[in-house]
Formats: sequence, structure tokens, C-alpha cells
Amino acid sequence: MASGRGSPWLVSRTLPKHEYLRSSTARPFRRTREEEEEKGGPCCFGVGEKIMCKSYISFDILRRVLKDYFKFDVFYCMNITDIDDKIIRRARQNHLFQQYREKRPEAAQLLEDVRAALTPFLVKLNETTDADKKQMLERIQHAVQLAIEPLEKAVQSRLTGEEVTSHVEVLLEEAKDLLSDWLDSTLGSDVTDNSIFSELPKFWEGEFHRDMEALNVLPPDVLTRVSEYVPEIVNFVQKIVDNGYGYVSSGSVYFDTVKFASSERHSYGKLVPEAVGDQKALQEGEGDLSISADRLSEKRSPNDFALWKASKPGEPSWPCPWGKGRPGWHIECSAMAGTLLGASMDIHGGGFDLRFPHHDNELAQSEAYFENDCWVRYFLHTGHLTIAGCKMSKSLKNFITIKDALKNHSARQLRLAFLMHSWKDTLDYSSNTMESALQYEKFLNEFFLNVKDILRAPVDATGQFEKWGEEEAELNKNFYDKKTEIHKALCDNVDTRTVMEEMRALVSQCNLYMAARKAVKRRPSRALLENIALYLTHMLKIFGAIEEESSLGFPVGGPGTSLNLESTVMPYLQVLSDFREGVRKIAREQKVPEVLQLSDALRDDILPELGVRFEDHEGLPTVVKLVDRNTLLKEREEKRRVEEEKRKKKEEAARRKQEQEAAKLAKMKIPPGEMFLSETDKYSKFDENVTAVLWLFRVCPHMTWRAKSSAKAKPRS
Repeated sequence: MASGRGSPWLVSRTLPKHEYLRSSTARPFRRTREEEEEKGGPCCFGVGEKIMCKSYISFDILRRVLKDYFKFDVFYCMNITDIDDKIIRRARQNHLFQQYREKRPEAAQLLEDVRAALTPFLVKLNETTDADKKQMLERIQHAVQLAIEPLEKAVQSRLTGEEVTSHVEVLLEEAKDLLSDWLDSTLGSDVTDNSIFSELPKFWEGEFHRDMEALNVLPPDVLTRVSEYVPEIVNFVQKIVDNGYGYVSSGSVYFDTVKFASSERHSYGKLVPEAVGDQKALQEGEGDLSISADRLSEKRSPNDFALWKASKPGEPSWPCPWGKGRPGWHIECSAMAGTLLGASMDIHGGGFDLRFPHHDNELAQSEAYFENDCWVRYFLHTGHLTIAGCKMSKSLKNFITIKDALKNHSARQLRLAFLMHSWKDTLDYSSNTMESALQYEKFLNEFFLNVKDILRAPVDATGQFEKWGEEEAELNKNFYDKKTEIHKALCDNVDTRTVMEEMRALVSQCNLYMAARKAVKRRPSRALLENIALYLTHMLKIFGAIEEESSLGFPVGGPGTSLNLESTVMPYLQVLSDFREGVRKIAREQKVPEVLQLSDALRDDILPELGVRFEDHEGLPTVVKLVDRNTLLKEREEKRRVEEEKRKKKEEAARRKQEQEAAKLAKMKIPPGEMFLSETDKYSKFDENVTAVLWLFRVCPHMTWRAKSSAKAKPRS
């Protein structure tokens, strides 16, 4: 990804000039006083905006690292697209389908309409070449056909009442997509009320903000909506025309890519030059409502793109010098960001798939407006999010919503999964990915809980500082080495994946140190472990994985709790632990197993329900930990499952042994003359002397050869 031929960042005189942050653009970020960042936000038109999207969490992590680790002053601007071809179409479809549903069509009428809607739908299905999309359309067709059959039978049988109504509702739900398309194609041009087109994005924007808050994504410093910046967009387009890089055609305004590319001051297609001329990508950028033959014929060059679109019947419109129309897709970001950030910005973010044509066209029209050659200094493009190895797409209905993801995993666990992968690479949302994140969280949490337990041990003022030995000196050296490696990783394109591995390695070293100390019944260095735990907590706070109110480790009780649960309840739990330890000691001395069983039940059954774990260690005080209740209950169920499997295996082994003993005893009771008669797999026939021969074989082992040689049994060949 090239960011153009722009000049380097200006260096603030108040800050050191030698600190660099290497980026994937192959040029270093130079530390400056203020950093302006523009992030393309959601296009709010449906449940797709609530899809687990990689960009939002990834850019939140990048923003936090720049601001809280590298101490940049970040001004973060996000754009909300609330005018768009897809929004217009979806708003019309929802409006028309709702009207249709409110009319309560009779069963026969509904069947007739669904059959009419199936005709263009099947044409679309047959023309579709994309395998995934074709499979999705086939699923819709199959579901509609299954819903048609029972309603047809009900109509033919002249049924009435609730049974028919239920079949009607099922068909309405299954056929919603194809009915909506059909209604839009026949009645869409009659929709003229602009409010219809604003209600849909307003609703989904609210859902988007609630989801971002649930994911612990920081809100932007400023948020811009296309509908609120139409006058600025009109002025922006007019200046591009005045500068000679735009032209009016049939009420629309197009960007002249040939004129722009031929200018000595400019070049077109900086980000993905090899994609220039890709008509499929260009038409996707123009939108479904803007690629008709008449619209395409308005362009001087196929590579030209719309700055302003003349509105057709059934589309929202605003007055402008060229007649009523609406903004093009690319122009909105340029006009809004240009209004707030000026002639250039430091960082522009977005998904990898937006490089061309969207971001390349943004660059061209903005540089045409400002007459410069560096509107954006750095582009950061995040990798895609796949689901179980497949492309996640709202158009293919292959996605998981944020709310569904948060039902299965916490916001912290999702963020850890993102941190464990590079922000610029594809992330696969799968059970394996999330299991890795869960295990990482558990690994860190156990370390924090162990350090807290060590820090709670009562010592006097001087006892907290003890003489260091070789182990402490070595661990401290490793600590500083890891801090250096973490800093290098963050300077190297904000490589959080390496950071997480270095943090894991540091915790592993601490665990080995604590285990070695425990083995010789010596206290580990409180101050050293506390410093390491505080550093890790600080880094996780920077990444947004720990809420601000936690002083050390993951907070107990979740974010937003006004009560510091740990500091409040831990003294009482420590008293309970000490009392239990004293009772257990007496019970062992007095040999009272019932009391020991009650003590174990308190540890294994009662306290986990309250989110408390007691860990008993031979010869050492009980470790008290506050852990998420659900985590403890899962651990308890897993422990019981393992114990049950062991019990079943033990019983099965005992049963088999008993059967073998019984078989052995039964064999000993067989008369000598009948012992081999059952071995028909070895012998096909026995003569009349078999009894005598076998008897000799049994009572006279030394005559084995002679007995065998005289036997007339004939082995199978």
C-alpha cells in the first residue's frame, strides 16, 4: 500500500525527533504533536451493520496504542453513511413490504403474488455465477417452496381460521426477500417521502453505537452523517468542477479520471494501480441503482465515477445547481473529512476491500479539490473477518451479529482474539480462535490471582523488601528484556500478535519462579511480581482489554460496578479460609472424616456458586481467588465429567475382570471329554476315541505327543 508522493510529517519542536513507528506503508511514522485520523464508519441499512466487524475493534486498538502508548494527540473522525444505493433500496423494500403485510392479503392472493415474485427471482438465480451467492439464493428458493406447499393444500381443502393464518405468516416470512424485490421493482418509484429513507439508517445507527459500547470501543471525537453535510458536499463537487476535474451530464456530475490522470500534479489509482479499469469493481462502487445502461452512457470514460447523482423517482433528493439529486458514495468521505481535517490528514482507515475503487477515488477527488498530491499520508487497511474459514458477508447471510457474539463470549475475550492476530491480516472467527482467546485470558487471570494472593499475605513494612537472589535477578532481567521486545513489536506496525506472545512468555517465567519458590516453601519477591503484574495490567488497559477502574489484573464483577468487589469481600473470605484451615487441621488430628467432607463441599460446591475458589496446597496456606462464577461452574462441571469418566472406566475394567474370572472358572468345570468339542474353528470332526485321548492329554501331560498322534480328530485345512 503506497500512500502517495506526499511530504513527510512535520515534527513538533517540543518532542524528540528520533522516535519512529514503522508502518506497513514502508515509511516510518514520525512522532508528531497531533495526529488526525479519519475512519470510514458503517453504512447503516440493516442487521448487517451489527455484524462482528474486524475494523471497529482493530482501529480501536490502533487508536488506543497511538494515544496511550506512543502519546500521540489523536483526533478521531468517523463517517456514518446514511445515504446510499443499498440504503435507498432497503428502505423502499421495508416500507413496501410492511404496507403489503398490513393489508393482510388473502391466502390465494399471497400465493399468486409469491409465484409472480418467483419469476424474476429464478431469472436472477440462473444468471448468478458466484457459487456462494447462488447457494444462498437456492436456500431461499427451497424455503419458499416448502412454505408454499402447506398453504396450497389448505386453500385447496378450503380450510379457514388459525391454521390458514399460520401458514400465511410462515410464507410471508420465508418469501420476504423475494416479495420485497418484486414490490420494489413494481412500486418503488412511487416512494417519494424522504423520511422513509432516514428512519432506517437512524435506527441502525443507534444499534451500532450500543454495540460499540458493549464491545468497549471508544466513541469518535466527532461523527459525521452524509445527510447532515449535503450543502458541504454540493460545494465540494462544485469546486472540483470549477477546477476542471468534473463535468455535468444529464443532471449528474462525474469525475473526469482521464483529465485528472493526465495532469502533471496528479496520478490516479495510487493505492491499487493494477485495478484501474476494473469495471466490476467500479460498478460495485457506483451502486446497484447507478449502473443502468442510460447511467453508464452519461460518462465520458468507463473509469469515471459519480460525484453527484441525479435522483430517479423513488429516490431521496436535495436541491443543487444541477437539479435535484443526491451525493455519490465516494464524495461523502472527502467532503466531510475535508471540512473537519482540512487539506490533508495523517491516517485514513478502512477495510482491505475498500482500497479500490473507494479509497483511490477519495484520494483523486480530494486532491482535485485541494489541488495537492497528498490528501492522506498513511492508509491503514484491516484484514477481513471470516467465519469458520468462509467469507463473512451480509449479502450471503453468512455472518454472526455482535449481539450473538457477545452471548457466547465477553467483549474482553473477543478483543483478546483480535489482539492475538495482526490487525492487517484476515481473522477467522471460529471455535478454535475463541478457545485460544479463552485459554489466554484464563492463563493471565490465574497469574493475576496468584500475585494478588501473594500481595495479601500479611508482612510488616520491611518484610515486603527481601534480599534478591539469582532467581530474582534473572526474572528482573527477563522482565526488562520482554518490555524491550514489546516496545519493538509495537513500533513494528503495531504488531500486537508478537506483543501477546511476549507477554505470555513473561507470565510463564513468573509462574516457574513462583513454583520454584513454593517447592522450597519460600516466599517469592512481592515487589518484583507486583511490578510485572502492574506492567501487564497497564498494557492490557492500553489495548482496551481491562477497564480503567482495575488497579491490578482483570476486574471482578465486570465493568461499570461502583463497588470494588475484591477489596470489599476479600478480608471476609480470608477469615473464612483461615477458620476452615483450622477446622480441617483439628479434623485430621481427631480423625473426623465427616468434617473434612463438609470442608471439601464448601470448597467444591458452595463457594463456586458465589464466584470464589479455594485452592488447597499441602503444607501451605489456602489460596483464595475471586473468579467469574460461570467460569468456576464450567470448571466444576468439567471436573465432574472427568471424574465420572474415570468412574465408568474403573467400573468397566472391574466388570471385564469379573467376566474373565467367571469364564476361567466356567472353563475349569468342563469335563475333559468335552473340552475341545466347542473349538470347531480348529477341528472339523472327532472320532469315537476323542474322550479317551483327551483324558490322557489332561491327566498325563508327559504323554502329550502320543495322545495327539493317536487322536483321529482332523484339523481344518
